[in-house]
Amino acid sequence: MRRRILLRMATPRGIQERPVEVWSAGASLAGSLAIPEGASGLVLFAHGSGSSRYSPRNRRVAAALQDGGLATLLFDLLTAEEEELDLRTAELRFDIDLLTERVVGAIDWASSQEATGRMPIGLFGSSTGAAAALRAAAERPTRVAAVVSRGGRPDLAEDALPQVRAPTLLIVGGEDAPVIRLNRSASARLVAERELKIIPGATHLFEEPGALEEVARLAREWFQRHFLAVAELPAPT
Repeated sequence: MRRRILLRMATPRGIQERPVEVWSAGASLAGSLAIPEGASGLVLFAHGSGSSRYSPRNRRVAAALQDGGLATLLFDLLTAEEEELDLRTAELRFDIDLLTERVVGAIDWASSQEATGRMPIGLFGSSTGAAAALRAAAERPTRVAAVVSRGGRPDLAEDALPQVRAPTLLIVGGEDAPVIRLNRSASARLVAERELKIIPGATHLFEEPGALEEVARLAREWFQRHFLAVAELPAPT
């Protein structure tokens, strides 16, 4: 069984994080939801291979987004039974079809909740989770307002990339040469607004001083800008 690392969420301004049960494609997935007062949108986190909602990097980014007035939902992409199987075989962490199904289900779940149903939705994907986030954005083009990929594998989204309509920010470490190449190739296939940001001196996990803080800043500004753009659209007549 996965060893749970209990981390205290560094929620700013006393924002309370509460556990939720995300129903996605018939599966019950454990999650953590935090909603600042007056939140301008909700960011769903799609973690990378072998990770979970306890990812310390994603939780640090989530805290920075909350500080910028954004709600966050971190949730497990696999059930407890699937996690145990994946720990033994590693066969599910690269099942992009399954991961995409779970992210799409989480989008639909958030859209059905009273607290988050009217919020614009953004997706923050890491590693293989970035591919699932992009494919989910292609499947829910009217619901996903923006996507951010941190050290992601957008190339695994394959033919879904030209179908993505959400503005997409790809963030890669400057020392992560193979992933830079993959992100440049994927960026060329995207037809929506997109940017590729390379953080000098950073490696794949952004463990260098200040690197993850820069990821969080870029992500926060991207989501804030595109959530605002959605809010300013005229109401349908």
